[in-house]
Amino acid sequence: MLLAASFTLPSYAQVKDTLQKVAVKKDSLQKDSARNILTLPDTVKHLESKFPSYIPPAAFITYGLLSLKVGFIRNIDYRVHNDMNKDHPGFHTKVDNYMQYAPIVSVYALNLAGIHGKNTFIDRTMLLVLSEAIFAGTTFGLKRVTHRERPDGSDKFSFPSGHTGNAFVSAEFMAQEYGDRSPIYGGVGYGFATATAILRVYNNKHWFSDIVAGAGFGILSTKAAYYLYPLIRNSLFRGGNEKSNNNSLLLPTYQDGKVGLTFAKSF
Repeated sequence: MLLAASFTLPSYAQVKDTLQKVAVKKDSLQKDSARNILTLPDTVKHLESKFPSYIPPAAFITYGLLSLKVGFIRNIDYRVHNDMNKDHPGFHTKVDNYMQYAPIVSVYALNLAGIHGKNTFIDRTMLLVLSEAIFAGTTFGLKRVTHRERPDGSDKFSFPSGHTGNAFVSAEFMAQEYGDRSPIYGGVGYGFATATAILRVYNNKHWFSDIVAGAGFGILSTKAAYYLYPLIRNSLFRGGNEKSNNNSLLLPTYQDGKVGLTFAKSF
């Protein structure tokens, strides 16, 4: 039995053409990948918090503000402070300086591990920046107005607690991004935030009412950012509309030692 087979080798021109197509496709994929990171399609998720979730932070802020004028609430600060000093005299740690950022680090670490949250990298980062901006504007203004002295007497910027507020900004940020996946993520974030708040009292840097108010301002600042950002962002970026030729681009910049963002929009 004789088995015959025949085949033809592709010509040089065909091989060259195939390689060029592969190169073009690879280049296109690389550009698309960069575009997905830097452009802002209309995918930002709106705030999904229900009204009852606003009650605790509002109550925290109210309690803190009342401590500025109501004597029996202020006396709780003194009792907590005295008990802490009695049980743990001379206690000091710097862990709270880093723990306040643990939920933020966790969010980006989870994304790097492939466990994606609610929003894209750019949207998530801009939401965090807006949350911190709202909190900072509120907190530092109040510190100057209230002029409350710290328990250790180091200065008069005790109310509200900045470390605590920042920790709860971070915790609510993690809860917003991953709460839909599992309530455990939010619990972990709030666990770090609560530990940070307690350490601020143990470190003799804040009164009890300072950390309670700081927690309230931190939570509400993040909720405000998640409510406002889609309105602001979708008024500037009209991606996701196939009939529109508008394209927007947001790029990080670095010049003369300063980090910034460049916004470009075509019409």
